[in-house]
Amino acid sequence: MMATTKTSAPTGVPFIDLTREFDAPRDVVWRAWTEPELVRQWLGPNGYEMVVDEYDVRDGGRYRYIHKDPQGNEYAFHGVFHGTPSPDSFVQTFEFEGAPGHVSLEKLVLEDLGGGRTRASMHSVYQTIEARDAMIASGMETGLNEGFARLDSLLESLKQPVH
Repeated sequence: MMATTKTSAPTGVPFIDLTREFDAPRDVVWRAWTEPELVRQWLGPNGYEMVVDEYDVRDGGRYRYIHKDPQGNEYAFHGVFHGTPSPDSFVQTFEFEGAPGHVSLEKLVLEDLGGGRTRASMHSVYQTIEARDAMIASGMETGLNEGFARLDSLLESLKQPVH
């Protein structure tokens, strides 16, 4: 069964909500979302190389990564983690360096569904409805779905016992 991402962008509010279920235990999903060498393997659109400059998942920790497309164009993103990140949830800011000053606040919640399944719920708040709409128009959903498909494969390999 292929998992689907549910996206909601309610009219009149600067939010995007996403939910996606993964066929992996919550601790494995948490690792894939927080360990830089794992994040690099799945985050972003197909065909892009990801370079992680910094990925420090702790209160006040920073991250910065760059996606490089096949033509050599670079797209850099950065932010700061807030609160105490845990498998229950974490909060971060998110800013595309190509549009400085347009910062969103994002919260990820990982819910253990039992049976080795996890639901990821993401709530992103933008400064304006226009900024939210620009994010949607950027192809965000396509990039997320391509990345999540790679995450499914990565999670499957992480669940395998090491011999």
